[in-house]
Amino acid sequence: MGFIRSGLFISLDGVIEAPETWHFPYFDGQMGAAVGALMAGNDAMLLGRQTYDEFAGYWPTADPSDPITGQMNGSRKYVVSTTLTDPAWQNTSLISGDVAAELTALKQTTGLGTTGSATLVRWLLEQGLLDELHLLMHPIVVGHGTKLFTDGATVPLALQSSTAFDSGVLHLVYTRAEDDAASLETVGAAPAQSAQ
Repeated sequence: MGFIRSGLFISLDGVIEAPETWHFPYFDGQMGAAVGALMAGNDAMLLGRQTYDEFAGYWPTADPSDPITGQMNGSRKYVVSTTLTDPAWQNTSLISGDVAAELTALKQTTGLGTTGSATLVRWLLEQGLLDELHLLMHPIVVGHGTKLFTDGATVPLALQSSTAFDSGVLHLVYTRAEDDAASLETVGAAPAQSAQ
């Protein structure tokens, strides 16, 4: 059985945009091991249109002596888009039409990992298709930029693990909580008053 999981660098204020401008001071061996483990378990990448365009504009002409270049170009890639018609980046397949049905079928046999793709990640959560959300929470307030979550559906999550790195980064792993009425009522309930 496959899966869909997402890994994102995120600031304390929820920013995921342009991590290359704030993330590198926190990148160390612990984070490298976590990112490597996350990528190693995937059979293919799952990308939204914007992330696909950014990656497809960079990796095909990146330094071929960098081993990441070969990994990025050689891996299977699926891009979710209703506007892209002919993905040119090698080993890329298009998912359009009934995206939920196509992804449900694909994840039965394929381990899919998303990188970036905030709009896609939010949609996957809302649709109940995201199996694991890995957040690498950095101890920094960026103060500007695109945030992972915007106004949208309420999606209860369950914390599966949390690991603190020496850099202060927290690796948080969430799965979707049960979607029954009790869990939704608990999320929205006011704190219980103690009887005096």
